Amino acid sequence: MTVAVAAEGLTKRFGDLCAVSELDLTITPGETLGLLGPNGAGKSTTLNLILGLTRPDAGSVKIFGQPSSARAARQTVGYVAQDCDFPPNLTVREILRLVRSHFSEPLAEDEVLGRFGLDSLADRQVGGFSGGQRRRLAVALAFAGGGRMIVLDEPTTGLDSAARADFWAMAQAYVKDGGTILLTTHHLEEIEAVADRICLIDRGRIRLQGGVDDIKGRIARKYVSFCGAAPPVPAPVDRMEERDGRVHIVTADADAVVRRLVASGGAFSDLTVRGATLEEAIAELATDSLGDAA
Repeated sequence: MTVAVAAEGLTKRFGDLCAVSELDLTITPGETLGLLGPNGAGKSTTLNLILGLTRPDAGSVKIFGQPSSARAARQTVGYVAQDCDFPPNLTVREILRLVRSHFSEPLAEDEVLGRFGLDSLADRQVGGFSGGQRRRLAVALAFAGGGRMIVLDEPTTGLDSAARADFWAMAQAYVKDGGTILLTTHHLEEIEAVADRICLIDRGRIRLQGGVDDIKGRIARKYVSFCGAAPPVPAPVDRMEERDGRVHIVTADADAVVRRLVASGGAFSDLTVRGATLEEAIAELATDSLGDAA
């Protein structure tokens, strides 16, 4: 099977700054990969290298077996940049037709307009659009070419919660049909909801990667929460605090905490026990990884 993205030894320097260093990354067809990292970590440079917009100083990238700079590779990819701008005097329909003309098998014009809720805006000039409307158009254009892979750089910025939910439902359907998504976003709840795998980059290097459930499963601690008065600290407890009218306990043994809580005889309600969220797991695992790398 030809992989969607095969990057080997990618390195890119800007003067004395090494933005990406010997990066290896593989993305398989039908997968959603979340590319994460703090600002300045090298995410945007990595995307540009994968898309063939920037030449690497070392290493190589292939998209579905073709060099990323080749026309054959570009025909397979749609892209939503973090910042998008459009000629203000053009209409949605005119911009859509221009973009579709660059692809050999684009989606039908009416299908794109309908799928992304642009029907009523099709003949309006984009110069007067709101930020959310412009973002919706940018996302629609990424899918308009009928590509096998979509690269999304903060795709839901500027969208309201309803539009964000609609977008992710559509994106999940795209992957279910065999499409591939490479995504960056600061909304980790979105990553947790839609990504199959994550790759955390910092200082131009991969510090953490794996399946979303695998990453969360690496954290043994549990999170116990309830309404009521905080009892004497029931061992074993790593941390306990009162916040927002609830007591929050982090522990390696949730069963022991709950047994001791019941045995204490104190009144409590709305007890919840859960594992680590993706954000909590990344915060801990990344700290360990960066400490080793420093």
